[in-house]
Amino acid sequence: SPAPVDVAGLTGGVAAIAAGGFHTCALTEAGAVKCWGANGEGQLGNGSATDKPSPADVAGLVSGVAAIAMGGYHTCALTAAGGVKCWGANDDGQLGNNSTAANPTPVDVAGLTNGAVAVAAGDFHTCATTTTGGVKCWGDNSNGQLGDSSTTTSLTPVDAMGLADGAAAIATGGFHTCASAAAGGVKCWGGNSNGQLGNNSTTDNHMPVDVTGLASGAAAIATGSRHTCALTVGSGVECWGYDSNGQLGNGSTTD
Repeated sequence: SPAPVDVAGLTGGVAAIAAGGFHTCALTEAGAVKCWGANGEGQLGNGSATDKPSPADVAGLVSGVAAIAMGGYHTCALTAAGGVKCWGANDDGQLGNNSTAANPTPVDVAGLTNGAVAVAAGDFHTCATTTTGGVKCWGDNSNGQLGDSSTTTSLTPVDAMGLADGAAAIATGGFHTCASAAAGGVKCWGGNSNGQLGNNSTTDNHMPVDVTGLASGAAAIATGSRHTCALTVGSGVECWGYDSNGQLGNGSTTD
């Protein structure tokens, strides 16, 4: 549809939305999660692998959810108790339950049944910020996007190095991850083929590096597949990385 259409049954009562590779989910004001779209990997969380053209309830999540995050083919939820649950594709361990088997219903992320304050899902990896300001990531690590100084995929959460007490927000791209600090600085790690880490390089980095010129002043961050943007405290927008379609917004198509 080239114009907005109403999502069936969701004309009110929705608190947040998120979109994955080919599926969409909504968090209701009652703390429930409903998903629709592609479901070949169980990413809708309703116990099946059948696509759904209208919202379906995620099994076991009819209340108590605080936030949702969408990956390429998986979905995660942050509970009000600070736990993280994920479902869908799991080839690279992106569900965090020490397995590589897809799951069509939510499973607990190992070691994160409490203490998480935010969650973000990339194409094949997932990260969460903790109450101590640290960042834990799991799943694909082929480009160092878990931030633990290695390229070893992890089926359970590992600590991103150097962020034990400073991360306020997290964003995950296709193969990179970024975090902002309470003071407004931004650090990124992982794939950097198009400069999406923002450190004036195109070399992958397996642990967090400072984004050039953003040691402070960032109010929010967002990541695309291979580019990154920050909202500044002055209400401006700064972007870096891949620019083949002009996604950096600076009037060019140069990375």
